[in-house]
Amino acid sequence: MSEVSLPAIRSLPSWLLGRAAARGRALVAAALAEQDMRMWHHVVLSAVRDLAPVAQADLGRGVGLDPKDLVGILNDLQAASLVVREPDPKDRRKNAVSLTARGARLLTRCEKAARAANDELLAPLSEAEREQFTGMLLRISGAADTP
Repeated sequence: MSEVSLPAIRSLPSWLLGRAAARGRALVAAALAEQDMRMWHHVVLSAVRDLAPVAQADLGRGVGLDPKDLVGILNDLQAASLVVREPDPKDRRKNAVSLTARGARLLTRCEKAARAANDELLAPLSEAEREQFTGMLLRISGAADTP
């Protein structure tokens, strides 16, 4: 079907947001791939930096990953010496995850690459439009209500 045959669907904000999100994910994924990083690995690495030391279970809940998926990602990150898992000082039955110096350096490069990809995504917008658009996305996503 050609694009012209679906004007009702293609004019829906939800469809347009989905298309924009898919383009954004593709741009960021490509930028992260240049740093030998995958999207979920980047998310987890960033969350570890922000929350560390963080219990593995809390980390999984924080990023919305199933525990078995999180374990696989943490195994990858630990094997690459990007994070360490040690007994949680608050509860020795749990693992606490922290970023290594190498992980911090890679995360800095990944964040720069992700920002550049987002700049490419938002290139058609002026700076004021970008701020307004981001504010609107926060409101409709419910993220503006989150502390």
